[in-house]
Amino acid sequence: MSLLNSFTRIRLIAGTTFLEAVRQKFFNSLLIISIALVASSTFFQQFDFGTGELKFITDFGFGALFFFGSILSITATTQLFFNEIENRTALTMLAKPVYKLEFLAGKFLGAHLLMLSFSLVITLVLSGILYWREAALLARLGEDVLLDGPLVRYGDVFVFGFLQWIKFGILAAITLFVASFSNTNLYTIIVSFFVLIICQLQYIARDAYSGMEAGLERFLVMGLGLIFPNFQLFNIGDQLVFDVEQALPLTTVLRLAAYGLIYTCAFILLAQVNFRRREI
Repeated sequence: MSLLNSFTRIRLIAGTTFLEAVRQKFFNSLLIISIALVASSTFFQQFDFGTGELKFITDFGFGALFFFGSILSITATTQLFFNEIENRTALTMLAKPVYKLEFLAGKFLGAHLLMLSFSLVITLVLSGILYWREAALLARLGEDVLLDGPLVRYGDVFVFGFLQWIKFGILAAITLFVASFSNTNLYTIIVSFFVLIICQLQYIARDAYSGMEAGLERFLVMGLGLIFPNFQLFNIGDQLVFDVEQALPLTTVLRLAAYGLIYTCAFILLAQVNFRRREI
């Protein structure tokens, strides 16, 4: 019963956090800008890229999803956390039978639901634009292309969106970890963006220690590669959508999801350790 009550409290905090996040002008503004940017990729059709136009639109959409999604994940998580601290609602909430881990888990899930909505909307918009342009290209290029099958695997567009959502979950958990010992929004956002850059370039550390001889330097670089998640693993857009003959194995998607879940849980638990010592 105690575990059930804990899940109920987390669900209520997550629901309240999600509604609060959706009402924020920043989320709505960023969502509109993202949709407009993805839609604007169709204007490049005047250069007559041929079938390469679809790949350009896909890369453009994937890039917009990652760029704006990363900004939203960091800033929204930071604002949702510090709003509770600054308005003293966290103190009221934690005065009730709510554990700090439940509070952090609820905040994370609320922010993660926000990112799910964002990722789903951008993915749907991108799929609609690709479908529209594919139909126009097939009508223009004739039946020979049509016999070869569809030009786009739309399921892969949603697979990529799902994997980006998993990555945004890691990023939100990292932001919560930084916020757990930070005193200001600005510090949390700046440090989180630095960590994002490190995670994007983490593969360089892995390549470095793979070529090193056994020793202290190799151990240190290997430790750095384990502490920070490797976000390059989720950048598999080139392997999706247009490689019609060889789809991405389901086991690869599940391994990436499990990889993201492990790091997400680890950073939330680390945030809870810091948050327990924090005076509110």
